[in-house]
Amino acid sequence: MDSTKTTGTTGASPAAIQAHYDVGNEFYRLWLDETMTYSSALWRDENDTASLAEAQQRKLVWHLKHSGADRATSVLDIGCGWGAMLRAAVRTRADGAAPLARGVGLTLSEAQAALARSLTASDQTIPPESSLEFRLESWADHQPAKPYGAIISVGAFEHFTKPADDAPAKIAIYRAFFTKCRDMLAPGGRMSLQTIAYGDPEDAVPAGPLVEDIFPESELPRLPEIILAANGLFEIELYRNDRTDYGRTCEIWAANLKAQKARAIEMVGKEQTRRYERYLKFAAWGFFSHRLHLLRFRMKRR
Repeated sequence: MDSTKTTGTTGASPAAIQAHYDVGNEFYRLWLDETMTYSSALWRDENDTASLAEAQQRKLVWHLKHSGADRATSVLDIGCGWGAMLRAAVRTRADGAAPLARGVGLTLSEAQAALARSLTASDQTIPPESSLEFRLESWADHQPAKPYGAIISVGAFEHFTKPADDAPAKIAIYRAFFTKCRDMLAPGGRMSLQTIAYGDPEDAVPAGPLVEDIFPESELPRLPEIILAANGLFEIELYRNDRTDYGRTCEIWAANLKAQKARAIEMVGKEQTRRYERYLKFAAWGFFSHRLHLLRFRMKRR
């Protein structure tokens, strides 16, 4: 596998992705939950007292159900992180569904791919008939031997465009992504998508403080851009804005990091720790103030 190959249709380069996600797996272990899930959790409502780990598991199940990955025998996870979604896909099967035969996760982070493989190899709940593969590869370069039964993408969409891209350029890139996903899906297949997005244009925060400092070369989408880019390629069957779920998630992460601050500084230094503290607090404010949204979609291949 050529880890340096990219087509140029995506925003953040592998080096930019690794600048964030390769800070250190053990650093992220300090403040994420035990699933190592680095995206918004899902609570039933504001009165739900479920733990972060329980809410993260609910998020995984939501995507498996709405993409049809709980029934599909082959699943692609674009932006797979540390592999929690695909491992959950093996364990979470709809009534009467055949086992998951093949799961493929794509990431541009070497550290994530390495840990995903290690965690999967040591997971005794994964039966031998289920093959999970984690590839250091862009969605634009992925060439499956045959279409997948379901596609899931959580937290990758934010990295597909750059701050310098105007709306038409962003829509063109997003449309290339949706075209690729449609071509990689079997007829009638579905995909689920989760992404941070700007709120209403007049309420949008500047990209710099939130995105560019912590996520180099990345820019957030807006809901109309996603809808226009998917038009004719996917039917958007459902979408929801769970911004307060992400605000709550960031608050918990920030509290976890604060509790482990001394160890974090030992691992990555004062400046890096300070950057993450600032990012998590600023992100929580953005979600609670409507300036940032957290969009979840169920889409069916046209």
